[in-house]
Amino acid sequence: MSNIKAPKKLIEVALPLDDINAAAAREKSIRHGHPSTLHLWWARRPLAAARAVLFAQMVNDPGGERGWTSTKTKEQAAKEREELFDIIRDLVKWENTTNEEVLERARKAIRKSWRETCELNKGKPGFDPDKLPAFHDPFAGGGAIPLEAQRLGLESYASDLNPVAVMINKAMIEIPPKFAGRPPVGPLPPGETNLDLKETWPGATGLAEDVRRYGHWMREEAFKRIGHLYPKVKITEDMAIDRDDLKPYVGKELTVIAWLWARTVKSSNPAFSHVDVPLVRSFVISSKKGKEAWVEPIIENDKYHFEVRIGKQPSDAIKGTIVRGGATCIFSKTHMPFKYIREEGKAGGMNEKLMALVLEGSKGKIFLSPTSEMKEIVSKSVPQNVPETQLPEKALGFRIQEYGMLKFRDLFTTRQLTALSTFSDLIQEARNKAIEDAKNQGMKDDDLGIDAGGVNATAYGEAVAVFLGCAMGRACDYWNSLATWESSGSFIAHAFTKHAIPMIWDFAEGSPFSCSSGNWLQTCLNWVIRVISFFPAISNGYAIQQAAQSQSISKNKIISSDPPYYDNIAYADLSDFFYMWMRRSLGSIFPDLFSTLATPKKEELVATPYRHGNKKKAENFFIAEMTKAIQQMAKNSHSAFPVSIYYAFKQSETNKDSTSSTGWETFIEAVISAGFSINGTWPIRTERANRGRAIGANALASSIVLICKKLTSTVESISRRQFQRELRETMPEALEAMIGGSNGVSPIAPVDLAQSAIGPGMAIYSKYEAVLNQDGSKMSVHDALIMINRAITDHLHPDSGNFDADTLFCDDWFDQYGWKEGPFGEANVLAQAKGTTVDGVATAGAVTSGGGKVRLLKWSEYPEDWDPKKDKRTPVWEACHQLIRELNQKGETDTGRLLSRMTDKGEAIRQLAYHLYTLCERKKWAEDARAYNELISSWHAIVDAAGRVDQGGEQLEFEF
Repeated sequence: MSNIKAPKKLIEVALPLDDINAAAAREKSIRHGHPSTLHLWWARRPLAAARAVLFAQMVNDPGGERGWTSTKTKEQAAKEREELFDIIRDLVKWENTTNEEVLERARKAIRKSWRETCELNKGKPGFDPDKLPAFHDPFAGGGAIPLEAQRLGLESYASDLNPVAVMINKAMIEIPPKFAGRPPVGPLPPGETNLDLKETWPGATGLAEDVRRYGHWMREEAFKRIGHLYPKVKITEDMAIDRDDLKPYVGKELTVIAWLWARTVKSSNPAFSHVDVPLVRSFVISSKKGKEAWVEPIIENDKYHFEVRIGKQPSDAIKGTIVRGGATCIFSKTHMPFKYIREEGKAGGMNEKLMALVLEGSKGKIFLSPTSEMKEIVSKSVPQNVPETQLPEKALGFRIQEYGMLKFRDLFTTRQLTALSTFSDLIQEARNKAIEDAKNQGMKDDDLGIDAGGVNATAYGEAVAVFLGCAMGRACDYWNSLATWESSGSFIAHAFTKHAIPMIWDFAEGSPFSCSSGNWLQTCLNWVIRVISFFPAISNGYAIQQAAQSQSISKNKIISSDPPYYDNIAYADLSDFFYMWMRRSLGSIFPDLFSTLATPKKEELVATPYRHGNKKKAENFFIAEMTKAIQQMAKNSHSAFPVSIYYAFKQSETNKDSTSSTGWETFIEAVISAGFSINGTWPIRTERANRGRAIGANALASSIVLICKKLTSTVESISRRQFQRELRETMPEALEAMIGGSNGVSPIAPVDLAQSAIGPGMAIYSKYEAVLNQDGSKMSVHDALIMINRAITDHLHPDSGNFDADTLFCDDWFDQYGWKEGPFGEANVLAQAKGTTVDGVATAGAVTSGGGKVRLLKWSEYPEDWDPKKDKRTPVWEACHQLIRELNQKGETDTGRLLSRMTDKGEAIRQLAYHLYTLCERKKWAEDARAYNELISSWHAIVDAAGRVDQGGEQLEFEF
């Protein structure tokens, strides 16, 4: 609808980016109650970022630009914008996630903006002031964005091709509102009383309580059936010989926390080719200070067994048998390359050998040597009807197939398969029990299941089963032979610590019935219960299985989405690990969703060469299908709102030439081809790692949120020269707004500037039908990105500003030599060209010169007693590095005091720091880049501190 009047949204103008990024970073360390702990999914966006982006996407910018006229003054608009920023600052705090007062302030602002928009479009379809538009995420994945849309008061739709993702979203947004406010129906676990029960059950707390009760029931039932496979260990006097830590437990039976296993293959040495030798990273099983323990292989002729030793591992002990190039035979010390180990695995020659047991003691964990009886117990477990899902022949992040593991069941011990099968089957029994209990408590029943839209007894029992299925997902992550024993903390670490299924040599098998890591109640069930209570359970939610390329759910809806990254995560292949058990537990409840033996692969939007034949075909598939998916967004999205699309940016995508990569360029090409113009880019920190410490790494560190508007009419093409001219005219102002922190926002850090500045550059490129090269061909996104990055570099370069000659010399010398020495003659020629001398720069204190060599001083070498008021020659270069020294040695307040003594240089220092960061990043000088990034990141605090310095009784004011 081309005649829609769409006020510019806040996200198109400004964001309090520092506050959002700080909250997103903090959230990564929060686990208890966080939705990410409901069920594992890969590369979720932080809730804080999703919430902030959605809010800013829906509220009108007070400046009154595009589509409506405002009578506000610039000052009034700035004041109102700051009020919206304050809402965002409160909104993104983790502790306010369920704070109704804060959330209602946000919802009120959203409703107000919507009414303004409806007033401008009175009488037009889709503009009902009393009903907010619904929300849709066509790549819902882990569900963070649909959940936050629901929290902000929107009816929320989530769709995904992957059934595991759909189930996660059903659990988060679809099921809780259906049963909000209902009391629990199940009986309390044995030993509990009604004394502390609540009178009211707000939100989904009643549902959460029932999940707890039926989860406890499952644990008791499972123990009756398979408890004999997890017997306690009685400590005997013989065991306690030479073991003071065991003596207090003699005669007592202790619960086993974990069995520690080593994989084995036959030795490659002919003399020991009949012996299964261990493949172990490290024989240390506890490195805690004062509680050290290790395992010693005791060799007797051609046999060996393991014994636990208490204390630090001696220096002459075997540290492990796995090294970078392969393994070592403990008998002959023969090297066994990985090629040999793989061949053994494929021939069926890989087995396991028990190394140690970990027991629950009253004063901590007890480590015990294995006995023959303990080993025999495992052979008693015979799993029934285990899913036979095949592992992919080849997949990103998979290594295990090379060792003969061809089915997902091969990733579990027989006892683990038995436990998972037992608990899976009990979910159906718990469902039936919950339905009967609900009926007995007076709940109506119409035999309508939850998949058919039911809200009564049958649907309620199935809702309980869904969350028990989520607890099963957590169990799968721990009850497998890829889980490791963490010696530093003495706990079992779950398998999916990375987006991969690598080979694990020594692994930990936990007990479902212990009270330590990996058990059913604390590790699996309780984490799910905490999350259910956290869900907003307001507004309707719908989770649907649908490919993004063909969906029409987005019609007239607000859209924000996080599509799969180009080639980083094999979502479908990885999720089959969970799907096989989820299908067994919940397949009868959602027959259509679980109709296939494995997750759909053909339509999955990931550029995987092994699936499409080669890298080029994979790229072609990705761009064609992603374009279709984004076309659906452009075609169907609500005309009054921009669309926000997350792109998981790789640090390696910033290189010496530009901020670009095949994935990045391909993605932008898909967005533009779909009919969007890109009107802004915001870098959101979505990973825990410090980005400044990982320059050059290939980790996903930030998400670039693209703000897209659909083009309503075709605009003519322009020439390459015209594009360059528009960049020159537009980029300086846009960059200064980012660097200077206009609209009341703190400046964008140098580490994020290159990605942020792509927005205004691509806004020019994407608003035209084409940018034409001199030969008439269409300029590629790659070439456009190079030109945009060149405009950034040109603007930030000291030659483009009013910098002194000494600084211009230092900058060029730094570009050539960094902090290394260079020949005096070359320095002298350069200095003359810049209008200075080497001696002059040395007098200024920026370089050291002697012996025919010249070297720039590092910031740490600058004198601490420096006073710019007394320095007769102070180049901006020197002032910048003095501030870095002061910041690192004394902090922001003292740095502000130093800045207050050279206020005339503030702007130039800031611009130089941006430029030097960009230079260092592209040269992969991580430590140096960090110093400049930290100066700019602290700039507002430094300026505030400088402004508070009293000089002759007057308060200083800064406008840097």
